[in-house]
Amino acid sequence: MRIAIVSDAWRPQINGVVRTIETIVRLLQAEGHEVEVFGPDRFRTLPCPTYPEIRLSLFPTARLAHMLKLFAPDAIHLVTEGPLGWAARNFCLKRDIPFTTAYHTRFPEYVHARIRTPLSWSYALMRRFHAPSAGVMVVAQSIREDLAARGFRNLVPWSRGVDITAFKPCPHEDVGDKRPIWLYAGRIAIEKNIKAFLDLDLPGTKWVVGGGPQYRELKRRYKDARFFGSVDTEELSYRYAQADCFVFPSRTDTFGLVMVEALASGVPVAAYPVPGPLDVVTTSKVGALNEDLRAACLAAVGCDSADCRTHAETFTWAQCARQFRDALHQIPRGVWQPLKRRVVPNAAS
Repeated sequence: MRIAIVSDAWRPQINGVVRTIETIVRLLQAEGHEVEVFGPDRFRTLPCPTYPEIRLSLFPTARLAHMLKLFAPDAIHLVTEGPLGWAARNFCLKRDIPFTTAYHTRFPEYVHARIRTPLSWSYALMRRFHAPSAGVMVVAQSIREDLAARGFRNLVPWSRGVDITAFKPCPHEDVGDKRPIWLYAGRIAIEKNIKAFLDLDLPGTKWVVGGGPQYRELKRRYKDARFFGSVDTEELSYRYAQADCFVFPSRTDTFGLVMVEALASGVPVAAYPVPGPLDVVTTSKVGALNEDLRAACLAAVGCDSADCRTHAETFTWAQCARQFRDALHQIPRGVWQPLKRRVVPNAAS
């Protein structure tokens, strides 16, 4: 099967969405499928206001339509609700082409955290985007229930996995910092609520791994925490394994892949009892959820490393890829006739 994946989130970004798509593409290609990702790297872009690390495609409609016609896919999946997602949605609707979408990000909550836009406005826009979708893939049961209550339809489960070879426990070393070590890894942005973690009165040392628009501000403000910036997978794995507890302060994530990576590294998770953590930390053996985040941290830090690892192994990328493939909707072959499949250009001209 030829599969077109359209995503506003793509390399060189490093986040849960990109890593999920990269893994799915690799697994599908190993099964013999031909997969093309149409991301901002193929278009002229401009930096996203307030978040310059994210590049927004500039007027992508005509170029994207041309590339989709050249590729003539058997299925089209839209990852994000950005400029490329809307352009692909309009392309499909004009030609009566079925497509699937994914709800990766609680976009209304993110926008509200930044510019205080009413949630009802943003959710109305999200409902409009996903309404024609033949299947809206949603990772967490709690998020599916919330979206259903808000009027979203055709919701289908789409799990997540973890690379248990890349993320695994290893003996603690003398890293020069007082233990316990409390780790946050992910984007350094306002919607991640990182200040809630950094403001906690905790024994030991706080580590922060990742980059983003708040990186410089928080590094300057919180002198008692160690900031490592963006790191590669090898160093990320090392930081996980050397931590004593992973702290996930976000209230707006749909899942939180970093939590599963921490668990695979034998590290328990402390978080708020909200969607995402509720779907990952399903037993007190692997972490603690509490509206008092400090209490959650102190309760989680004593969890057994082996229990955390065993729990993480229940999240498999094979299942994730299978659910994705099965949720796709076949495009009738007559849609692309008399077009011939050709090589698709890689970069913006």
